[in-house]
Amino acid sequence: MTIGWLEILLRLVLAAIFGAAIGLERERKDWAAGIRTHMMVSMGSALIMLVSSFGFQDIVGASYAELDPSRVAAQIVSGIGFIGAGAILFRKPGTVMGLTTASGIWTVAGIGMATGGGMYFAASTATVLSLLILWGLQPLQKRFSAKFQNKSLIITAKGDTNPKKIINKLLEDSELDFADFAVNRYKKELVIEVKLVNSASAHFRKTIDMLNEESYIRKISWKK
Repeated sequence: MTIGWLEILLRLVLAAIFGAAIGLERERKDWAAGIRTHMMVSMGSALIMLVSSFGFQDIVGASYAELDPSRVAAQIVSGIGFIGAGAILFRKPGTVMGLTTASGIWTVAGIGMATGGGMYFAASTATVLSLLILWGLQPLQKRFSAKFQNKSLIITAKGDTNPKKIINKLLEDSELDFADFAVNRYKKELVIEVKLVNSASAHFRKTIDMLNEESYIRKISWKK
């Protein structure tokens, strides 16, 4: 069995489009693996499937060769793990980011393989379901998942303020437990962001109210 030029073009272009659709969802969140990475993974997987399925037609039936089209394609499943691992970030002990992106790259490879194998319905269905999982279910996850209930406290102060002065006041609350802490100094202002693990205690909120009355504090706000 041979395959025509137009069919090859169709499969590669479709694989790139499917990958781009999922990559756009990752791109809007500014992840390292964005639209171009997903397009390349999907199209590359489709190309390997084409090579695996049709690249050895000149020796099919020869007495000296055994052809197993699944052997080349099977290496994609294991090999794509190296790219997926590169998308995973370990920010600190107990905090891992990029697992969803890594699993998305693995799924995109499968979509590319399906497209390269001519399974258009399977590839398009998997693309739609992937977008539904990545984008459509996110509001539901944010509503019920505990990790999305954490709130970040944003403290904006005058640029010449010593951040220790603010941090020491926050640490007066023995019940304070934060997941992340960031201090950024700009030309005219100092911005401190504290991401809490649990909901703010009454004592902590009272500390914030007192801190807000200080002359060097410009603004204090909360965000999810």
